[in-house]
Amino acid sequence: MEKKVEILILDDEPIVCDRLKPALEKFGYSVETFTDSQAAIDELACKRYDVLITDLKMSGPSGLDVLRFVKEQTPGTQVIVITGYATAEQAKESMRGGAVDFIAKPFRISQLLELVARTLEKSEL
Repeated sequence: MEKKVEILILDDEPIVCDRLKPALEKFGYSVETFTDSQAAIDELACKRYDVLITDLKMSGPSGLDVLRFVKEQTPGTQVIVITGYATAEQAKESMRGGAVDFIAKPFRISQLLELVARTLEKSEL
């Protein structure tokens, strides 16, 4: 039996999690969602995920903090950054931190699904 791809979504806006989770599950992914960045870090310390999709700006640890943490703990986890406050500098900083891609809000769910598929293809998960 083939292992399901494990995805963690972190966004402080519950609507983002509520929209993305069923869309990704429809494609056979196992998805957990978090709206609290510290809770997500606690989860990432205990369980390995194949893909992390994280917002940048949140109260508590930022998406960049979470990105750094996951790259220290499980360097093989692929990270996609989503943000409503996209700047070229944030994109560069995310990529330097180990993110595989960066997408600005608002985006179409189909765009994110394509990014996830491409990311998994490149990482051969």
